[in-house]
Amino acid sequence: MYEYHTLDNGMKIILSRNTSRVTYSGVYINVGSRDEEGIDEGMAHFIEHSLFKGTEHRRAYHILNRIDGVGGELNAFTTKEETCVYASSLSTHLERCLELFADILFHSTFPLKEIERERDVVLEEINAYNDTPSELIYDQFEELAYAGHPLAHNILGSRRNVKRFTPERIGRFLRERYTPSRMVLTVTGDVSFDRLVRLCERHFGGYGSYPSLVDRSRKPQFHPFERYVNRHTHQAHLLVGCEAPDVYHPDKTAFSLLNNILGGPAMNSRLNVAIRERYGFCYNIESQYVPFTDTGLFYVYAGVDLEACDRARQIIGDELQRIADERLTDYQLRAAQRQMIGQMTINDDYGMNEMQSIGKAYLCYDHVNTLEEMTADLMAVSAADLQRVAQERFLPSLFGTLVYGNH
Repeated sequence: MYEYHTLDNGMKIILSRNTSRVTYSGVYINVGSRDEEGIDEGMAHFIEHSLFKGTEHRRAYHILNRIDGVGGELNAFTTKEETCVYASSLSTHLERCLELFADILFHSTFPLKEIERERDVVLEEINAYNDTPSELIYDQFEELAYAGHPLAHNILGSRRNVKRFTPERIGRFLRERYTPSRMVLTVTGDVSFDRLVRLCERHFGGYGSYPSLVDRSRKPQFHPFERYVNRHTHQAHLLVGCEAPDVYHPDKTAFSLLNNILGGPAMNSRLNVAIRERYGFCYNIESQYVPFTDTGLFYVYAGVDLEACDRARQIIGDELQRIADERLTDYQLRAAQRQMIGQMTINDDYGMNEMQSIGKAYLCYDHVNTLEEMTADLMAVSAADLQRVAQERFLPSLFGTLVYGNH
């Protein structure tokens, strides 16, 4: 059971109460890399780094020591559509976390010396990413699939842009977009809801909301493609994908189950059995479903032996076609549903995962389904639903294909 509250400035609060001595808290902000264009590309990620570099009240060391000094952990991440600052701590230190969140989100000063140092850190992160083809291939895939749209550019930005970020531009970008009405504060832990609301009123209630410059009115269009990139790698990296349901689409639950059957984390996924276990072509093969607010992506990634790339690609296509052609039996459907329910329950048992999942859900839906409600939705998916969705989405003409190889 979740408890909700909205501050007068539009900031939303959600609590999942339990009896753990550890509290997980975070602020989800509805701003990500898709909300940048041109010279600002990479800014949301750079802000995520820069928030810890100094405020009107603290220097960088004091920010880091505020949570780490009592045995907790402070961190952040950026996605295409969100930025999240989060912490884990003993329940007795929750207010310390909330006060620090407010300080870095509303009082960061972005000192020039610290920004220059962090610029070097981000540039090295870009270098490391470029040296990791199994990660880089996802970004290049999205650049090709969504060419001309803000979803196309990668989260880290370009080296050229990062070198030009100044404290003034960083501060302006933040002030123009990171308004309280685009924020959700999410907490899991042993804290009363009344106390949480009082703490949020104290530390966040005094900041007024204002119109944000975030504009997502332009819907992205997926462009099928086929591209081979020659890279000096010891294995081929293969990524095939297509457009998938967005977060509001009625087929989202069915597609999530479909993805889990095909290439989810379990060793018995169809793609893992068909390619790794049966032929030993690869060490890693997986599928992912990433829903955005107005589109979604489905990928299948495999790192395979160079000589086996074409065969692996054919088998992937065969498995996608098979799940579209052959309706699951009742036994297969129930087994797939039980497996996914078990995975969701185990994942939800870790407070950090729950805190992040309910924060993102509340940001999108203004409501969070309980595990029982999600289970009911999953059990309502029929074999006919799965087959229909597969037939609609897994047409070969709708796919993009990207291969990194050494030929």
